[in-house]
Amino acid sequence: MSLDHLPDNASANSRHKRPPTCCLCFRELALTFHHLIPRKVHRRSYFQKNYNREKLNEGIFICRTCHKGIHALYDEMTLARQFNSLEQLRQDEELAKHFAWSAKQKQI
Repeated sequence: MSLDHLPDNASANSRHKRPPTCCLCFRELALTFHHLIPRKVHRRSYFQKNYNREKLNEGIFICRTCHKGIHALYDEMTLARQFNSLEQLRQDEELAKHFAWSAKQKQI
């Protein structure tokens, strides 16, 4: 997936900026907030030392299908260390396959 068509509001860094579509499959449906650094690892010393509270709480709004796919493929530590930005999530081949599949699903 190319980032060229990324809408300005796609990477909401706070819960206050909700885009109209999923940041990953671009479908218009109910969205959930995905922490780019999962909350489960926020208390670990590595993350406390290297990230401030604002960075730890950054996230994106995505649909439930994309959210489940992300957490089905990778554990929290992998997500926190390797996939802690929208760009990194989109560049992963396995996740890109899931997002493409998700984009084709019927919107309810």
